[in-house]
Amino acid sequence: MSSVVALDRLLDARRVWRGQAVSSPSASNLATGHAPLDAVLPGGGWPVAALSEILTAAAGIGELQLLWPTIARLTASGERVVLVSPPHLPYPQAWLKAGVELGHLSIIQAKGRDALWAAEQCLRSGSCGAVLCWLRQADDRSLRRLQVAAGTGQTLAFAYRPLEESMSPSPAALRLVVESQPAQIRVLKCRGGLAPAHPIAASWH
Repeated sequence: MSSVVALDRLLDARRVWRGQAVSSPSASNLATGHAPLDAVLPGGGWPVAALSEILTAAAGIGELQLLWPTIARLTASGERVVLVSPPHLPYPQAWLKAGVELGHLSIIQAKGRDALWAAEQCLRSGSCGAVLCWLRQADDRSLRRLQVAAGTGQTLAFAYRPLEESMSPSPAALRLVVESQPAQIRVLKCRGGLAPAHPIAASWH
């Protein structure tokens, strides 16, 4: 007598090979600006209209450099980029040097649930090219709301979270860990393919 096994369980256990999309930018992906990272991400870049998580052990280890090429490209084309609750006030000269048009950059200072609400509204509005938010505490339900809002507004969503949250499940389409010693990026999860087994050297060092 044959038994029925849920396909999701087999995929989670990596018992079934799942084809990976060709690694080239598409309508649903935007190149990150870091060629080694694009090469391993399904579709060749950030998942558009979806939530991407960036996990770090501390601030100032390259987590901004990871997004600067994307922010520069968006602001240069006139797209609004919103920062929600950044831990430090951005240093204008560094952002200008990275090619970011400061006139298209907005900052919202909020705490706790207010920060989540602000990020969700910006994403849902459809008037932003990308929304970056720094979340110290966020449950699964809150992250799902951000994921849905990103899809509704067709907006890039990035959530910076503490490294210890890497052990918690997340609805994010993409989860990355930025490390400083050595400077590298680890892909924990990527929608549409399996996460690469080895880290990627950070291109900004």
